[in-house]
Amino acid sequence: MDFSKIKTYPIRSRKSKESVKNFAKVSRGKSFKSFYDSLPNNLSANDLKNLVLDMKKARRKKRQIIWMIGGHVVKTGLAPLIIDLMKKGFVTHVAMNGAGSIHDFEIAMIGKTSEDVGEAIEDGSFGMSRETGEGINFAIQDGLKNGLGYGESVGKAISDKKFEYRDYSIVYNCFRNKIPATVHVSVGCDIIHQQPSCDGAALGEASYIDFKKIAKSISKLDGGVVLNVGSAVVLPEVFLKAITVARNLKHKVRDFSAANFDMIRQYRPMQNVVERPTKSGGRGYNFIGQHEIMIPLLAKAISGC
Repeated sequence: MDFSKIKTYPIRSRKSKESVKNFAKVSRGKSFKSFYDSLPNNLSANDLKNLVLDMKKARRKKRQIIWMIGGHVVKTGLAPLIIDLMKKGFVTHVAMNGAGSIHDFEIAMIGKTSEDVGEAIEDGSFGMSRETGEGINFAIQDGLKNGLGYGESVGKAISDKKFEYRDYSIVYNCFRNKIPATVHVSVGCDIIHQQPSCDGAALGEASYIDFKKIAKSISKLDGGVVLNVGSAVVLPEVFLKAITVARNLKHKVRDFSAANFDMIRQYRPMQNVVERPTKSGGRGYNFIGQHEIMIPLLAKAISGC
């Protein structure tokens, strides 16, 4: 091979993907806005800025902003931030998996949650808290008598019982502010399913009512935003089926933003939330990082910039 015959070209004629105009800036101010504005305009930093703009636009135009949250998000203490965003109009629907509802209920009841599984599983006491099981299971069964789903039933029960720490509860604040809160269970996966107070038929019916509720919210998602925060399997699967129902019934759900927040890259959130549903329109974002850092960052960017 004769390397002397290799062709080169002038660097300024090349298309470059990055430029100093997009670089991070040294933040000279002490405000969060100064820090936020100093972030580089590329990759995930740019995605975060665009998501914030999308959420502000959705609120301004009164579109859906749907939060789908897993249990870890609740037990790491992020409820006050989500509740604050709810009050500011950046939450129109909250969907949880079963674990999320359990942590939320326990926090409302005693201000604490999350037992030591490794220790409790040894003697068979894991998940056997009587107040948790009876409190949620009986709330579901009572709520069904009035046609309520899982989320609304639990929110009402927390309100009726006037739990000491109810202001920290997401489902209670949804109930109080007339915002849909839905819980989507996988039978056998939650601690309340293993207790004698559980009625499988009631559990299934209440969660099915909630599936219909989230399908209704998703049918109005065009121009809005959906966020999946910390659910690797259940909520991405629920979202995929709900958006299918909406489109099958001829609702226009094409132009929306879908964002996934998780600690590691997961298959289902990427496929079922970020990529497949936005393939024919809309925008998909994926953010990798600890929830207890990423969600406060997002919340402050929304309300403080």
